[in-house]
Amino acid sequence: MNHQILPPTIAPPAANYAHAVLSVDASRLLHTSGVVPTRPDGSVPEAIDDQAVVVWQTIEAILTEADMLLSSIVSITTYVVVDHLGALPAVMAARDAALGGHRASSTLVTVPALARPEWKMEIAVVAVA
Repeated sequence: MNHQILPPTIAPPAANYAHAVLSVDASRLLHTSGVVPTRPDGSVPEAIDDQAVVVWQTIEAILTEADMLLSSIVSITTYVVVDHLGALPAVMAARDAALGGHRASSTLVTVPALARPEWKMEIAVVAVA
C-alpha cells in the first residue's frame, strides 16, 4: 500500500529515509501532534538520546492504539533545539532503531526552543493503513 518513491534521476537521500512515500488505496490516516519526550510518569530524561527513545516509544504506543505499526509511518518531522545539533547522530540512531529498516519521508527542523525548556526534541508523524 505504501511505496517509497526514489527516482534514479535525483540524488539519494542524505540518511535513512525516502524522498517520498506514495500511499495507494489508503483507508486510514493518522496524524500525530508533536510527540515530546515526557515519560508516562511525567519525567523527562536529561540526555537527548534518551529523549529520542522516549519519543519513539510514545509514537509506537500511539500507533498500537490506532491498530497500526511503525511500518505504517509515511512521514516524519523531527524538531531539534539548535543547541543540540551535535547530538543529531543519536536522534537519527533512535529513529533508525525504532523503524528497523523501514523508511519514511523525513524532515529535520532546527528550532531555537520548544514549549518546555527541558525538551530538546519532538517528532510528529503521519501513518497510513
